[in-house]
Amino acid sequence: MNLITLNAADLALTSLLVIALAWISWAIGTGLGKRIIVAALRTTIQLLLIGMVLKALFENVSLLWVALIAFVMLAVAGRETMARQKRKFIGWWGFAFGTTSMFVSSFTLTIFALRVIINVEPWYMPQYSIPLLGMMFGNTMNGISLGMDRLTQSAWQQMEIIEERLSLGQNWKQAIEDICCDSIRIGMIPVINAMAAAGIISLPGMMTGQILAGSPPVEAVKYQILIMFLLAAGTGFGVIVAVHLGARRLFDSRQRLRLDRLKSSAN
Repeated sequence: MNLITLNAADLALTSLLVIALAWISWAIGTGLGKRIIVAALRTTIQLLLIGMVLKALFENVSLLWVALIAFVMLAVAGRETMARQKRKFIGWWGFAFGTTSMFVSSFTLTIFALRVIINVEPWYMPQYSIPLLGMMFGNTMNGISLGMDRLTQSAWQQMEIIEERLSLGQNWKQAIEDICCDSIRIGMIPVINAMAAAGIISLPGMMTGQILAGSPPVEAVKYQILIMFLLAAGTGFGVIVAVHLGARRLFDSRQRLRLDRLKSSAN
């Protein structure tokens, strides 16, 4: 099967759909029109740039360049994790929680998959490592963002309940335990839904891309199962680490609730 290439006119035609959506959103007063256009422009520019970077990287395989791109992806993902939360940690704390949790989960599982399961040589082959790491970062980032947003919002709304528990002798872990569990659950919902719907309601992106590129469907399915399991584990571990780091930050050394460490956001 030959790959059907797309030209600029094809992409321009589909962009009209996004422009129409932005106009309708502006017309009905959702306030999302500008954000949709900006997001579409960012998508176009970022994907074109990464396409050129990957083309050069595939032609000149280097661990140094792969590591550099990976850390740039991690830094941007850490920033995006906290960018749209209603209440976020003051200073660099939110960024630190996001990047630390994604480094622990996504990096570890990606290296495990490359070295043990896929067993590609060299293990940092960009054709495998960069797309896999990108999928891990993208899904983990969404889970962490949802989990942290629920954590800070719930802590703010249930301030009196938490302080009452502390006054009754509970430590900080006990006082916020139910909020942490609910935050982790919220962060895990997207990836659980994706696994539950895969193959029946939707055909996941990697599997679809491989099939369109001419890979045998069964081989594409095996890779997609691998990816789904890695995404679930990466998202789950990342959300758990981020939520517990964030929960600890909400209390000081004397186990007092410190909501002054949060700030409201317009996003």
